Amino acid sequence: MKGFHLVVLLSAGPGIRDTQCGFKMFTRSSARKLFSNIRLRRWCFDVELVYLCKHFGIRVLEISVNWSEIPGSKVNPLSIPNMLWELVLMSIGYRTGMWRIRT
Repeated sequence: MKGFHLVVLLSAGPGIRDTQCGFKMFTRSSARKLFSNIRLRRWCFDVELVYLCKHFGIRVLEISVNWSEIPGSKVNPLSIPNMLWELVLMSIGYRTGMWRIRT
């Protein structure tokens, strides 16, 4: 998954170490702005959230939590091409203006 994290860094930009963490908190106004614009609904929605936060100037903080890992990966290796496709789709969508951001 380290390779995937590198691709995420290139897509969403620097500053976030773990976009796939299960904990995410938002103010009500930020959540409205973000979730009214999000297009990805599966693997990479959290990367898109980081991208949109940066676009809107919404501050992102990473806060350490105690995490108990459940044995066994939740990611099927066959899903990796789908993850990469979502990142490519997001990158092309926003860079070309095909995906417009509503303010």
